[in-house]
Amino acid sequence: MQQIEIFEIPSPCIDVCQSNNRGYCIGCFRSRDERFNWQKMSDSEKKHVIALCLQRKRRSEQKPATSLVEQQGQQNDFNF
Repeated sequence: MQQIEIFEIPSPCIDVCQSNNRGYCIGCFRSRDERFNWQKMSDSEKKHVIALCLQRKRRSEQKPATSLVEQQGQQNDFNF
């Protein structure tokens, strides 16, 4: 049985509205199509977009992994 939504799902927009180099908003992490079509989406589509936005935000907050070569170079700096 599907639960009935009583309240409208709010837009994740935080009024930053600038795109990063991948085309996602740096504020809410939605794509251009997701932003423009938000009002036309069903509640299940909106929930899916919000889940995608959370994944994108987490990925953007992760530090880039340093390569093994960089790590070895840093270790060699301390060899006396």
